Amino acid sequence: MEKMLRRFAAFMLWAGLWTFIAFLASFVLSTSGQAQTTGNHGKELYEKRCGGCHAMDRDKEGPRLGGVYGRAAAMVPTFDYSAALKKSKITWNEETLEKWLADPDKLVPDNDMPFHVQNADERHDIIAYLKQTSGK
Repeated sequence: MEKMLRRFAAFMLWAGLWTFIAFLASFVLSTSGQAQTTGNHGKELYEKRCGGCHAMDRDKEGPRLGGVYGRAAAMVPTFDYSAALKKSKITWNEETLEKWLADPDKLVPDNDMPFHVQNADERHDIIAYLKQTSGK
């Protein structure tokens, strides 16, 4: 009887280990899929909300945004920024980009950006995309 109990315990340990491994694998796969989906969604939102005035690799109506995450504000030398943004001493990170996209005039009064992103989830996804494309 004792031998059977040991075999049963060993089997349960083995089965439990495989169940745990299967659970862990499914979790990893689902979260990597979420990150990819968020990244794709962020890119789509960036193109939809920001792409009319901004590009990643060249100035348009607004400055290029490639590498913006972690960069000081008003530092693209080929773009003519407002005096207010030049004086702002802002470094673009999650907090400052969130405030900027929510209400540019509240963060930097007298700036030249007339647009904001009203939806917080969309701002979050756009910021994640800007961070990703900046290599951060």
